[in-house]
Amino acid sequence: MRPDIRKRRGRGVIIVEMALYMLALLVMLVGLFEVSRLLFVWNAVQDVTRRAARAAAMTDFSDPAAMTALRSSALFTAGRMPLAPFLDVNTLRIEYLSQAPGGGPAALTAMPACPMRNAVNCARDPNGGDCIRFVRASFCSNANGECVPVPYEPMLPLLPVNAVVPPSATVVRAESLGRRPGMANCP
Repeated sequence: MRPDIRKRRGRGVIIVEMALYMLALLVMLVGLFEVSRLLFVWNAVQDVTRRAARAAAMTDFSDPAAMTALRSSALFTAGRMPLAPFLDVNTLRIEYLSQAPGGGPAALTAMPACPMRNAVNCARDPNGGDCIRFVRASFCSNANGECVPVPYEPMLPLLPVNAVVPPSATVVRAESLGRRPGMANCP
């Protein structure tokens, strides 16, 4: 066989081997990016729920525009979390809770109409079911009133990632809830 034919065949084998190695390297690189993104999302939801709970403790819960702005600003961008478009204002859940006789959070029996009504209710009975004492923020899908974890969506649907976003619930004490001095009482 002539030497130039062997040389061309050798080059062809090298190109095929290089293509296979590059494919394997590309798959590992994309997998590394996806795992990094997953860890970013798991870490960022903690910060977002802290920001949302803190802001909700000082925002008027009876004003829908203020609550929408609160959710949007807690997610860092306009309504969606960066690198995680499946986490948006609809998956950020904010709950108002009363205080159980033991001192921990408990579900409200009746939601006050406004922050001033809440102040009146709390002055009357600090442990009453209509007195907001805590605020909880978490990430979940609302399914029949239950908090179901949000499934993680990979950037490339070809990569099977069977994970959920942790709810990352943050509970803080209610503060002003948007009440200002001289604010009129609601009905």
